[in-house]
Amino acid sequence: MLALRLTRAARLAVQLRRLLVAVASAGTGFLLLCALGHALTHPEAPGASALRLAWCIAPLAATVYLAVAVARTDPGTRPRPGLSAIGLGPGRLMAVSATTTALSAALGSVAALLVFLQLRGDLTGAPADGAVTEALALGQRLPAPAVVTLLTLVPAAASAAVALNLRPRAPRPAPSAGSRRYGRFGAYGWGAARETFGAYGRYGARLAPASSASASASASASASASASASASASASAQLADGRAGGAAPVGGGGTLLTQASDTPPPATADGTPATPDAVPDPTATPRPHSTTLPWGIAVLTAGLAVETYAGDTATPSTTPSAAVLAGWALTALGLALAGPGLTHLCGRLLQAVRPGALRLLAGRVLMEESHRIGRPLGVVCSVASAAYAAAALYGADGPDFGPLSTLGALVVAGCAVATLLTAAVEAKHDRTDTTDALLRLGAPPATLRAAAAVRAGALLALFGPLTLIVAQLASLPLAR
Repeated sequence: MLALRLTRAARLAVQLRRLLVAVASAGTGFLLLCALGHALTHPEAPGASALRLAWCIAPLAATVYLAVAVARTDPGTRPRPGLSAIGLGPGRLMAVSATTTALSAALGSVAALLVFLQLRGDLTGAPADGAVTEALALGQRLPAPAVVTLLTLVPAAASAAVALNLRPRAPRPAPSAGSRRYGRFGAYGWGAARETFGAYGRYGARLAPASSASASASASASASASASASASASASAQLADGRAGGAAPVGGGGTLLTQASDTPPPATADGTPATPDAVPDPTATPRPHSTTLPWGIAVLTAGLAVETYAGDTATPSTTPSAAVLAGWALTALGLALAGPGLTHLCGRLLQAVRPGALRLLAGRVLMEESHRIGRPLGVVCSVASAAYAAAALYGADGPDFGPLSTLGALVVAGCAVATLLTAAVEAKHDRTDTTDALLRLGAPPATLRAAAAVRAGALLALFGPLTLIVAQLASLPLAR
């Protein structure tokens, strides 16, 4: 019920994104039902029907990826201060987001079933004509368990992926800022003090109990605490004397001592003073560096190798085999893994060779947003390269690109582009405070627009040739 209320009360942009999820789910569900219809129509060719069902993995994965991106940008299910008191903690909000995603995908599955039954003629009595009739199983009864299983596949996968990505995570500990201290030769670990030459071999150096070290540490800590207490007591005495005399107290260095507030709150782990209404953000975890670039290059190379092997055994008159599907899947995974690292590298290149304010701003924003827009950029590049390879395979002398193949390509390409746009909108909303701060400091809006144009141009200059290279390498074995 809460998920339905949040769905009704959402803004227009959120509703449009959920509608995109429903449309993608409808297209994927229709393709799954067509695979079932082909299996019922051609019981003598189970291999071809299984291959059609395997090719439905691509639109299914694209739909699930879009559903996760839409759930991440939903403002109604983000953790807020005070919601845990009424039972809406991070776990409950995650469940609400997964339920909302399942409702959107289920709506699309129901629409796909209605369209499939309409084309079969079960609703009006007049079946449709055309090239898609062999996948409709005309004149045969549809098995209800198979239909229910295929139609619940998209909502179940989408909701499970959303719950996995939005699950509550414990905040990662901040990395230690201390410097590495080196001791004797062969010593390892983070030593507390520097050892002098020959300290290890002295008599009784290794026989001292650990209690003495802890006692000395506690003694030093108590000494520092007493020193700080005496310093604060003297400062408060000076402040009281200054108040009694009617003048502000002056320190030893000639600085004016004023009282900004009462006893300050204790500092947090990162050194910032804690406020009573401060609520830790579960999503504000330290972002690791992009270390998936080598793995992405390795997986991309493996995908191109699999496509080369599949191209040696395929013929232009047959449907692409499962090896081609595996090669394209590995290529897409490799580009998605390499996308954040390439985006981070693009931001670094923008700041090279004495950058100005414009290039510096554009490069820093790219480096900050590389974890968010890098993977959707890699997925879009993989879809573009797959489209180029498909155009080379389905050429003038190749097989016809039927309506079901066109529908699958539209679903995959549409989900990839929509995911990229959704990630860009999420990144824009996340840097709203930074943009407002720059405007308050006097930065002209034209400079911010120029920085956005520079970022788009740099990404296009990097990912455009990469897409063409991968597309050419992927299409060479298939075009032979």
